[in-house]
Amino acid sequence: MEWERAKSYILLFFVLLNIALAALLFVERQRYNLAPERTDAIVAIMEQNNISMDTRVVRRFQPMRAMYVGGFYYDYDELIRVFFGDAQVTRLHGRRGYVYTHVDEHDHGELVIANGFVSYDNPYGLTGEDGWISPFARTCARTRADMFIRAHWPSFEFDAEVYRDDWFRFSYRQVYRGYVIHSNFIEIIVTERGIVQVEMQFGHVLEIVRDRQQIVAPDEALLTFVQRIRGHAMVDPIVVTRMDLVHFQEIGSANQDARYRAEPFYRIFIEGGDDDPFLINAFSNEIIN
Repeated sequence: MEWERAKSYILLFFVLLNIALAALLFVERQRYNLAPERTDAIVAIMEQNNISMDTRVVRRFQPMRAMYVGGFYYDYDELIRVFFGDAQVTRLHGRRGYVYTHVDEHDHGELVIANGFVSYDNPYGLTGEDGWISPFARTCARTRADMFIRAHWPSFEFDAEVYRDDWFRFSYRQVYRGYVIHSNFIEIIVTERGIVQVEMQFGHVLEIVRDRQQIVAPDEALLTFVQRIRGHAMVDPIVVTRMDLVHFQEIGSANQDARYRAEPFYRIFIEGGDDDPFLINAFSNEIIN
């Protein structure tokens, strides 16, 4: 009988403990949720400065980790295989860095690797691909770019796009354990001929810092943005089209043994700004562009 009563007390204790932990977790989560009145206040301040929001303000701002990323480094043989397949290439080394080319009457591919930046250009379309896209539409162009990324760099995911009359530019960023790394990117230009240009720059993720740090609230980051851009906004209205949180390393090099710190940054995209966002350090609240 005493044992049955003891088990009941133990069970009750664990139930109450779980309730208490759930309550603490809820309070902790609410602590890092932007209150609606703060959201309304920053939107009002932006409107007073001729800036409107065509997207949601980031709500969650729990502490985040930094990470370390190595220098920009690539497997040259792998890049040649990706861009030229089995075609014969000519290799040069000069002021532009390492230049690999393959030229014939239906192909003119050039791959340049210099100071950690990789660029491939081919006005006839990527060597070895099917060529023309018909009909030339966004969905078909995006499919072509997505297939290329999945085949060669599957850890990169679609991030943004820009459209002009006769081409699309699709940007992809590396996603590592759920973290989007803005400074690790691949950009692809697609025309009706297929993929005609690829540019990329990325380093290997070395580690994620164990300890989390507090980040500034989204409304504070937006206020920093307003202070930077309001002079332009009073002349020409500005529309914010997207806001999110990513990781970004401000410096880098082609030294594969280097080690650079990538920190959380708020990204703020504006209408007409293509896919080049404003970047605000979420630790320091400093805007870098």
